[in-house]
Amino acid sequence: MRVRSGLLAGMFALTATLSSYPTLSDSYIVVDKSENSLTYYQHNVKVKSFSVATGRTVQDTPNGVFPVVMLVKNPWYLKKNIPGGAPENPLGVRWIGLEVPGTDGSIYGIHGTNDPSSIGKHASSGCVRMKNEEVTWLYEHVHVGTLVEIVE
Repeated sequence: MRVRSGLLAGMFALTATLSSYPTLSDSYIVVDKSENSLTYYQHNVKVKSFSVATGRTVQDTPNGVFPVVMLVKNPWYLKKNIPGGAPENPLGVRWIGLEVPGTDGSIYGIHGTNDPSSIGKHASSGCVRMKNEEVTWLYEHVHVGTLVEIVE
């Protein structure tokens, strides 16, 4: 039950950034790109792990500690004007937007997918993809301000 040192350092570094959020969360997420896994922790205890898809190249999915800044049910895929909830929507049923520097939570995120066969692979353009039922579970357990650490 050890806390990842990078996350703790990131939490302290992000305190000023997160001052506009209610509080630092007692939960956090670690995405390991080398294993294509996402683990949800609460009170420094591993609660649940999931297989995910990450970027096709190492650079596609950014490394670092990023707060959740946006939560959207049935997000629209604006690039191709596909409505939320549509079976062909590549964002699936939930969007958990991350504040990667220079973005606003609408560029990088954790989201569902209409292609569950991509899970476990390096297949995305930078986001973290999950199965729809699994991202729904995660969506119900995170809030704005939850920290997400993405590592190699």
